[in-house]
Order: sequence, then C-alpha cells, then structure tokens
Amino acid sequence: MTTTGQVIKCKAAVAWGPGKPLSIEDVEVAPPKVHEVRIKIVATGVCHTDWEYLFETGKGMKFRPFPLVLGHEAAGIVESVGPEVTKFSAGDKVIPLFLPQCEECERCLSPKTNHCKRNWANTQAGVLADGTSRISCKGQRVYQFLGVSSFSQYTVVPDTSLTKIRSDAPLDKVCLLGCGVSTGYGAAVKTGKVESDSSCAVFGLGAVGLAAVMGCRAAGARRIIGVDINPRKFEKAKVFGATECVNPGDHTKPIQEVLVEMTDGGVDFALECVGSPAVMTAALESTADAWGMCVIAGWTETEAMSVKVEKILMGRTLKGTYFGGWKSVQDVPKLVDEYMDNKLKLDEFITHNLPLGHINEAFDTLKSGNSIRTVISLWQSGGST
Repeated sequence: MTTTGQVIKCKAAVAWGPGKPLSIEDVEVAPPKVHEVRIKIVATGVCHTDWEYLFETGKGMKFRPFPLVLGHEAAGIVESVGPEVTKFSAGDKVIPLFLPQCEECERCLSPKTNHCKRNWANTQAGVLADGTSRISCKGQRVYQFLGVSSFSQYTVVPDTSLTKIRSDAPLDKVCLLGCGVSTGYGAAVKTGKVESDSSCAVFGLGAVGLAAVMGCRAAGARRIIGVDINPRKFEKAKVFGATECVNPGDHTKPIQEVLVEMTDGGVDFALECVGSPAVMTAALESTADAWGMCVIAGWTETEAMSVKVEKILMGRTLKGTYFGGWKSVQDVPKLVDEYMDNKLKLDEFITHNLPLGHINEAFDTLKSGNSIRTVISLWQSGGST
C-alpha cells in the first residue's frame, strides 16, 4: 500500500519544553509540498548541539519554539517527493542537511563560502518554506529542529537541504556525516587548510574534535596535541592521529601557556571544538605569532569571545567554520565515498547504538562524557522513555 500523498503516522521523540526529557509519541507527518521531500529516517546520531538546545536554551543558545523534534545528523531513504522536485526519487538513499545548498544564489556560486541562506530564517525558526511544520502531535504543530527533525521515523525537508548518496552506503554509519564528523574534519582540511609537517592543537575531543584530529593527520601534520579535561578520551584521540594529549587540569598555568612552552612558541594551527568562549581565547593564544591559525568549530550563539587585539596584530588568523566549510549537497557524497574507500573513519566514532525508545539514555551518556557518538536506530524495537 502506497503512502504517497498520505499522512504518515509514526513514532518520534518530542521535546515538549526546555530541560524536559524527550517523550516518545505518535506523530503525524504530512506529505511533502512544493520542493519538499519526505524521508524515512533509518539512523540518526545524537549531537551535542541537540543536547544544548534541550538543556542549555538561554545559556549560550537562542530560544527555539516548543514542542520540538530534535535531531539533525541522519541518513534515510526517500519515501516520496513533492511537486517540482527533480533530483530525488522514492528509494534514494539520502542525508538531510541543516545547511542548504541551492546551487543558484550568489553564495552557492562563489568558491569563497558554503553559507547558502535558502529557507534559512524559516528553518532556524523550526518551520519550512511556507512557515509551517509537517509534523504534528496530539492536534498541535511540532517544530522541526533546523528544518530537519531526525528524531522522527519520518520527516520532511526542503529539496535544497538534502543530498543523494551511493546505494551501498551503510546508513547507520554515514549518518555521522550530516554534522559532527564533517564539521571537525572540514575545520582542519577545508577551512584551516592544515599543512604538512605542521604542529596542531585540537581543543575538545568529542566527535567534532576527534574528526579535527583525523583531518590534521590526513593533512600530514607532524605534531597533533589533543586537549581535553576528560583523560578517558585520550586513547581514542590517538586512534584518530593525536601524537600526544594534555589535560588542562594537570597544570597550574593556563593551557595556552603550557602549549606555547611545549611547542617553543605556539602551534601552527589550533582548532576549537568545544563551543566555549574561554576555550576559544585559549586556542587563539596557543598559536604562534606571525602565522598561527585558529579555527573555531565549536558552537555557541549568544556568548562573546575575548580577543586581545595584539594577538591578531602579531600575525595570527582567527577563522570560524560552519559545517566544516563543505558545500553540503555536493561535498557530503564525496565524504561518503572517502569512507567507503577506507580513507575516512566513521565506525570508530560510534560508542553506543540504541533504539529510539532509549534516546534519553543517549543524552545521559553524552553529558557524562561516556560516549563519542550514539547512533539511534529509528526502526529497531526497544523500550519507550
């Protein structure tokens, strides 16, 4: 029985309000409208950003309306397409994208940036192009996080926020390319353009930071120093290419001073993957003057970073990166190819696999520092929370 054109009833993890555990609910997902695609989500990663929007709203994060279905790092299969969709068909394997690529605007046509703004304001507000959501629960609208909402068995996204991938790609692995791994890896190889034989420091060894370590190694960096207050992450960091690791808690001096001493003047490249303004400042100040490069990949929306102007005047460069600098629609399939060709690690990021019904456990392990990435299987049986 076809579901094309029909409302689909399915399960989703709904956030009814900030700070509250997610609730597994029966939701209704409407058919796609013009230039929209409805996807059966197979697997989704649980990103620290999802946790932050649930528990840190107002503390560095802008307010998002509730009720809300979180999730933005996923992979799935096209169920049906709306009118005027030409690039996707039912059965395609796809990765939804919180950063669109319309391939028509000035930014998409420029090699200088990946910051397409098609439907940007609406998706940031939790709705699609027409100002509404396709997900409802108990008779009320449920907002779609970043226009994606992958903590739902089905979702609808704009066709410019979706990319088709090869049919043999394992969705429970490549879903990680929808956010964290792409962001960290790209921060090193795309935005920072880490150089061969250079020295690097990566601040924060979560999924984004470990991907940055992997990018530094791929670029041929000679020395890669992982920095984290959780020493349990050090062994994993060395799997991805860290040559040594440092715990700021083991030192009485500020960590930037420690790194400057360790490297006789500062690292060539520093990558901040925490989202803390204080850590951002430390990362910048850990770089060498004259040519040091600091790339900010960690996410925060309302906080201010403190920068001593002298640090910039002495020749350092401070750059930000969003989604690692990748042009989402065209570059994500290439990253999938790299994984399939054993040139990019993904399996090693996954520390936990859980069914949708246990999604709150994924948040618990993330907050405790016991996980790198938990992958949620949307169609695996399991208890409800």
